[in-house]
Amino acid sequence: MSEHAREAALPPARDLRAEADDRVPHVPLTVPQVALSVVLRSLYVIVALAVFVFALQTLKAGAGGLKPVLQEIDAHGTANIVGFGWLGSYLVLSGSPVAAIALSLFSKGVLSDTETFAMINGSRMGASFIVLFVGFLYWVRGKREPDGLYVGAVALLTAFTLWAPVVPLGQLVLREGWFDGVRFGSPGAVNSLVNVIYDPMISRLADHLPRLAMFAVGAGVLLASFSIFDRALPNLEQPGPSFERLSERLQRRYSMFAFGLLVTGMTMSVSLSVTILVPLTLKGYVRRENIIPYVMGANIATWIDTLFAALLLDAPRAFTIVFVEMVTGAGVSLAVLVFFFEPYQRLILRGAHLATRSRRGFAVFLGALFAVPALLLFI
Repeated sequence: MSEHAREAALPPARDLRAEADDRVPHVPLTVPQVALSVVLRSLYVIVALAVFVFALQTLKAGAGGLKPVLQEIDAHGTANIVGFGWLGSYLVLSGSPVAAIALSLFSKGVLSDTETFAMINGSRMGASFIVLFVGFLYWVRGKREPDGLYVGAVALLTAFTLWAPVVPLGQLVLREGWFDGVRFGSPGAVNSLVNVIYDPMISRLADHLPRLAMFAVGAGVLLASFSIFDRALPNLEQPGPSFERLSERLQRRYSMFAFGLLVTGMTMSVSLSVTILVPLTLKGYVRRENIIPYVMGANIATWIDTLFAALLLDAPRAFTIVFVEMVTGAGVSLAVLVFFFEPYQRLILRGAHLATRSRRGFAVFLGALFAVPALLLFI
């Protein structure tokens, strides 16, 4: 079946929106409820930031414990470390924690600058796996409608094809030192305050735990910080009416790109911001062809929390690594968006269609999702 025929076989978007309108009407919150919600969300953000900083300090203190593990599996060089970051983002269902871990490893000399760049890039390739996972849950819970899987396949294929060329390009930029002047560390006052608050706790942990155990604790706390921050965000599984109306109006290539930038900048997680595409697409608020520019924008804006982590680690070169990732990633994405979008769009949509049109095709696609990064890790 052709892509056009498949589109024609789906219920029209208008009918899907009509079904969505049958749900329980949205009841506006009162002023006290709004004020309470703002206070609670602000508290969640403050707590999440405090836990996030503690996690980074713990990861930095225990990073040396991971070096023997990497040596044991003989993981070194660009290919191995890309696979390591890629599989890591599958494991935690997010790319941001893996990117923060990569910076922590760099700050303690476990990874070189180019290896750190490779691990962060790998985290981007696997960050959208959560979208496929959520699409699968919709598929299981619903009426076997494959659109949720289709959105996940589009998001993953977009990430693979855009971030793969960034690896050699960004490493070239790092080796040539084109952005070596872009270095920032945390201000002295901030660094001193962090040390005063967290050093006693980190020292106490170091007295009782080996470095690898400290690293594991730091990774767990880091995931907890992102979980706490999620509570400060709107419900992304059930977007509100205002958000749905806005997404319905933004149906052009560049506006969807900007929309992806905006939503990810607010949530600081591409996993969260792209996951919202599943319910919006199923309801007909976002057309399939507009998923791609949204994912492009989301994958660029997701570097906000990684830049923040680089500043907190007080490793100026770490900031440079993230900056190069942002510039090269944005350059590749914008080049495709402006000059090659239509053929690129056809390629991605065709690939997603092949991956989700049958159980066999999806099984092959799912197998490749794990086989490729595993091959990179152990090559």
